[in-house]
Amino acid sequence: MATAVEPSSKHTPGATMSLPVASFIGTLYVLAALAVVFYAVPSSWTQVFGDRLILWFDFDPSMRVVQLAAAVGLIWFGYKLAGDTAPVGLRGGIFLMISAAITIFFLVRAVAMNVSGPIGMIVTGTILVVLLFFASRFFFGSRGTRWMISLEEQGWFSIHQYKRSLGVKVRRLTTLGIGIIGGTAIYSMSFQGVLPEHWVLAMPFGMESFTVLPNARINIPILIGLATGWVAWRAVHVPEFAEFLIATEAEMNKVSWSTRRRLAQDTVVVLITTLLLTLFLLVVDLFWGWLLSIKQVGVLPPAPTNKGQDDQNKEAKW
Repeated sequence: MATAVEPSSKHTPGATMSLPVASFIGTLYVLAALAVVFYAVPSSWTQVFGDRLILWFDFDPSMRVVQLAAAVGLIWFGYKLAGDTAPVGLRGGIFLMISAAITIFFLVRAVAMNVSGPIGMIVTGTILVVLLFFASRFFFGSRGTRWMISLEEQGWFSIHQYKRSLGVKVRRLTTLGIGIIGGTAIYSMSFQGVLPEHWVLAMPFGMESFTVLPNARINIPILIGLATGWVAWRAVHVPEFAEFLIATEAEMNKVSWSTRRRLAQDTVVVLITTLLLTLFLLVVDLFWGWLLSIKQVGVLPPAPTNKGQDDQNKEAKW
């Protein structure tokens, strides 16, 4: 007999560390993995092979294969490192911490870029300390733990497929729609020349510029494509949204669709009816226009019989 188990904010049995600590370590691991994939691999590859393997649009397929292999290997190693006893909400916690780190970085940078000198350094440092304090209180408090667990339980970081045999047509169309949106974004950015060669940020207080993403013309479309593919695939397996899609297809299956012949007949009837109504309104408009403009009625001014003569009369009077 199957029983429903209510999600709990308790740690997974056997977990060796708390959720905030595990999420913080996982965040450092993910950031290090990104640095390896997007910085270490391209740099080492260029030092060894140079630009000899570039084919078109600054694209080196061999290096991309190595990057993909490194990413898969790091993901596998991270999964094994977390083990089966990882606390519930670990992936949600990593996502929230990375999002918070990016937000804090750009907020502090914006303040530092607009306030210079020693006062700017003091203000920037104070804001950084305050933001880090509130972020640590949030993540190491009960509210942060609930957010981490809730975000993971929504299913965005899982490969589990929810009732995959139901609502197949609507799910495929939804996936296709999300993919088209992401594809148009990639096309617009790639072929309109809005992407820089490298994504470089100017840093305050005389520090050297920081390269956020090298070879941005290639890497940004790849990242958007990967994010679009993941969202398109996972959205149709999130339980709440998946149930909506399943119910939508079930209701659509109840609709009695007309046959091709009946549809053609109904279309002809609608077109003929529209044409007859248009002719009727035209006749009525002409009739009432004539009736109200005759001299005996005089509601509307009579239509000029000779426009050229009327114009000459006006000019003579003037």
